[in-house]
Amino acid sequence: MLVLVAPGQGAQTPGFLTPWLDLPGVEDRLREWSAAIGLDLVHYGTNADADEIRDTAVAQPLLVASALLSARQLFATAEDFSRLVGAAAGHSVGELAAAALTGVLPDRAALELVRKRGLAMAEAAAVTETGMAALLGGEPEVVLPHLEKLGLTPANVNGAGQIVAAGTAEQLAALAEDKPEGTRRVVALKVAGAFHTHHMAPAVVALEEAARELSVADPHTRYVSNRDGAVVTTGEDVVRRLVGQVANPVRWDLCMETFKELGVTAIIELAPGGTLVGIAKRALPGVRTLALKTPADLDAARALIAEYATDAATPAE
Repeated sequence: MLVLVAPGQGAQTPGFLTPWLDLPGVEDRLREWSAAIGLDLVHYGTNADADEIRDTAVAQPLLVASALLSARQLFATAEDFSRLVGAAAGHSVGELAAAALTGVLPDRAALELVRKRGLAMAEAAAVTETGMAALLGGEPEVVLPHLEKLGLTPANVNGAGQIVAAGTAEQLAALAEDKPEGTRRVVALKVAGAFHTHHMAPAVVALEEAARELSVADPHTRYVSNRDGAVVTTGEDVVRRLVGQVANPVRWDLCMETFKELGVTAIIELAPGGTLVGIAKRALPGVRTLALKTPADLDAARALIAEYATDAATPAE
């Protein structure tokens, strides 16, 4: 069974969309979306520097647009997607791309919502200097109490020996000086706030208001939620979870457990891929993985789909 996943914030790099603009129709679509959300996705995906695309209000729409663009190169219609993909999920902001791909939201509505999400989270992050850092290695039973002692939140529990801590700059500095036993490294992430923590509570309020304007549909393909790894069967519940998830931890470890229970045999990570495939290689041994980094990876992705996709992929259940 094939699972499609969309990466979260921090996966972006300067110029990563440049090669995608050579594909027919991609630049036109990006410019249409740019006009709809008031953000020049072409500029930020091609010419902007690392600091510009680190901005939460820029990075989030850019990542969702990239995931959607790369997925549309592989699955021309919703029918193709639901026939060939057994389940879909996104990490943090990637959940907005997964919601669009599974039919819960139209592409444009997903981008409009993620633009509001990014702006609201950037505003919340500006209140206090906060950030996030990945802890590589270490056991959860050791890492989690250590983070609590330092006042940090385990914002992402990714599995495969990776937990992301979030909190104030002072708390993160203390973590860098005092790593939990067994942790190999603490790596600061390219994000501009303590996402998925209480620091984001104001953004939840803004998103609740935005969500009331949405027209949603039930997913046509299994949608696996960051909140608890559950397969969500109604569009209303997907959107409710998307709103609340801004201030709640991402349980990617539980998403991978669900993939395993569903019988995953292959995972494709949409552009700009790499992070989630790296985690899957450690957590799901034996599962074929492919990261879409550039259009040069599309032929390999199509071959993987032909080999591992299941025509009997069951809709959300």
